Amino acid sequence: MKYNPDIHHRRSIRLKEYDYSRAGLYFVTICTQNRECLLGNIENGEMIANDAGTMIHRQWQALPDRFHAIEMHEFIVMPNHIHGIAAIDPRRGDPCDRPFFCKTPEGDHKGDHKGDHKDRPYGTLPGTIGRMVQAFKSITTHEYINGVKRSGWQPFPGKLWHRNYYEHIIRDEVAYLKVADYIKTNPLKWAEDTYYV
Repeated sequence: MKYNPDIHHRRSIRLKEYDYSRAGLYFVTICTQNRECLLGNIENGEMIANDAGTMIHRQWQALPDRFHAIEMHEFIVMPNHIHGIAAIDPRRGDPCDRPFFCKTPEGDHKGDHKGDHKDRPYGTLPGTIGRMVQAFKSITTHEYINGVKRSGWQPFPGKLWHRNYYEHIIRDEVAYLKVADYIKTNPLKWAEDTYYV
């Protein structure tokens, strides 16, 4: 279906005017569609990842191979969501192997790519947390579908991931330590977790 502003009212949960490609730490949460528990189980306060959960973990850790300006910190796969801290350091540099999407010195985009959203006429910008999450969801969905076909993984209803994701900008060391502890201890608090079903 073609985008119609009178019907499609997708509200962004991102901060307006914030540059998500600038250096910093981001606490990211991505949920499965309908919070389906597809990635493993919590047993005695410990996350036991199934094959799908193991694949999710591997693909998260591999993101710096694709996005050279990103570095991964604490991360956990939960039964129906993931939490991770990602750092963006633009000095590490993302190679511009697709000039089609890269900005010229004048700030214009090369090529005729117009994207599919009126507020983001060039799609998700390179070097951003959004682009990283977009790639992660695409890669893991493809691998999960292969797991269903080849290894009998539990099929997912419609889509693997919820359409959006949540991020929190970590502003200082105190906040970082708090978030890191939350991630590490998340399985112990599963019954009280917002995402528990």
